[in-house]
Amino acid sequence: MTAVRDLARLPKAHLHLHFEEGIRQSTLDEFATELGRPTPRMTGFETFIEFDHLAQAAVDVMRTPEHLRRMVLELAEDAAAHGCVWIEPAVWLPLHRRYIGPDELTLEILVDASREAAAQTGVGIGWLLATNRNDSPADAVEQARIAARWVDRGVVAFGLHNDESRFPPEPFAPAFDVAREAGLLLTPHAGELAGPESVRASIEVLGAHRVQHGIRAVEDPRLLELIVEREVCLDVCPTSNIVLKSVESYDVHPFGALLDAGVPCSLNADDPVMFGCDVLSEYELAREVLGFGDERMATIARTSLRASGAPADVVRKGLDDVDRWSA
Repeated sequence: MTAVRDLARLPKAHLHLHFEEGIRQSTLDEFATELGRPTPRMTGFETFIEFDHLAQAAVDVMRTPEHLRRMVLELAEDAAAHGCVWIEPAVWLPLHRRYIGPDELTLEILVDASREAAAQTGVGIGWLLATNRNDSPADAVEQARIAARWVDRGVVAFGLHNDESRFPPEPFAPAFDVAREAGLLLTPHAGELAGPESVRASIEVLGAHRVQHGIRAVEDPRLLELIVEREVCLDVCPTSNIVLKSVESYDVHPFGALLDAGVPCSLNADDPVMFGCDVLSEYELAREVLGFGDERMATIARTSLRASGAPADVVRKGLDDVDRWSA
């Protein structure tokens, strides 16, 4: 009988992870209890708009710097248990203005907490600052300027979140120009709730290095050629795609077809507390449900490291350790 390699020991980077929705359910329960209110409902949504409203309700119990610091540490502890050597939690800072204060105060708390968490767990953390496509492009430029000021101080990427089916990427090009000039990785959402045209615009107009999701690129063979040519990584989240009904079933999920076409892909959990998954369970799903063998799993892990904003020494060691896991 062939031995099955332990996926928890496969070194990997987690590149598509929303900070607030990475909270442990038990911690969310505790924060709500402190306020004397029921725990916000995190599951059972039927539409993306309802999903977004539930996520906003969860943020309403994250009220103190100590809450944020605890969440960062627990995120790193969970990542270490899942075999991650690097994570890039995404945050839209205005979510925390009401209780924490100005955007850069929130960022300072998160970056400081991530240094302490990295020292305790050995998991490197680089922040993905995002803008909300539901808000104005002018606000996006301001968020990009904040991200640019924090390059080399904990921020590695700039993203574009929320409902891509209603808000196309093109108006946000000026913000991505600011982020590009600062040397940040450009990581917009596209190709889950909207079709391949959203992926193409994210690459051609915004200059994406990675596309968060991007799976609907499979519908356009010429787009796949562009992605391969430019070595754009798709940060794939299979459970999210099923729960949000972007894909009918795992039987027809395009992950394998994307890999067969030579598309670089990472594997991620997206919103763990809402989708009932984590990055390790997504790797296990890829093996057990999608039928990926160990070499394909190793390829995905290598891609996650190469496409990340991790320091070169972290990437090198991670790649060496993937080779050892594979051997």
